[in-house]
Amino acid sequence: MKYAIVTGADGFIGHCLVKHLLSLGVEVFGIGINQDKLLDLNCDKLHFIKAYFEDYINLPTLLPKLNYDVFFHFAWNGVFGHAFKNYELQLSNAKYCCDALMIAKQLNCKKFILASTINTLETRHYMSLDYFEPRYTNIYAMAKLSAEMMCKTLAYQNKIEFNCGLISMVYGENNYSMMIPNVVISNLLQNKESNLIDYNTKYDVIYVEDVANAFIAIAEKGVNQKTYYIGHSSLSTFGAIFTKVKNLINPNGVLNFGVYKDTTIIDYSLTDISALKIDTNFEPVNDFDKSILSTANWIKNNLLGRKQ
Repeated sequence: MKYAIVTGADGFIGHCLVKHLLSLGVEVFGIGINQDKLLDLNCDKLHFIKAYFEDYINLPTLLPKLNYDVFFHFAWNGVFGHAFKNYELQLSNAKYCCDALMIAKQLNCKKFILASTINTLETRHYMSLDYFEPRYTNIYAMAKLSAEMMCKTLAYQNKIEFNCGLISMVYGENNYSMMIPNVVISNLLQNKESNLIDYNTKYDVIYVEDVANAFIAIAEKGVNQKTYYIGHSSLSTFGAIFTKVKNLINPNGVLNFGVYKDTTIIDYSLTDISALKIDTNFEPVNDFDKSILSTANWIKNNLLGRKQ
């Protein structure tokens, strides 16, 4: 890989991907809205282009004419909380995703890779049922699923390679959201109790550094038109994972499992969790204990420190 384009380069996962690409000597054209979030990546092979979704139409004139290897699309407005309810926002995300693919085609990129979520497995499960009680998260997931299918079709018809990565629950440094790993770790650091879902719920978490390497593996060896699960090829349980987190950070911490009814239905049978390993030889390699402690240290110094 020589040249790559990354949208959402200033985001949690996008930043990490850019860092890894640069370490491999790849020339990266990072697209985002906040260049300051990339200041720590001081490298002459990184070129930042400030662009909102509405500006993507101008990318063919803003980017140099090169033989781009891959276009990574991470940019997505509203990936947490109340934004899941905003169907207009989520639908616009899907539309802009299709626009990004067509721009990748204009730029003669060899491959387009869409970053998606395992929440689409919940939505796919519900689509086979006559009655269900969906969470608002399904609006977000349906937009991701729609973007995947439309982009897959557009890619096939326009002769550009396509892959999609379904990211499991990701944790790591530089994540300012209040996703569940951040919530539990923050509570443990502050000796607060955490009220959680059932202990035995199937679950998976993956370190952001591994996620970045997974997308690079997909770029280099992913089978055209294939969607990959980005996580571990064997699943654990919610309780086993976060009990281990507790023992690492605060053994006396209190995790109240089973307080909340788990309305999430992630049907892992709808995807091959081993496909990424089989096709690309990728496996998560970061040590769980070290990565959790590093994440906890970052949260202590940034999220909790920022509140004080």
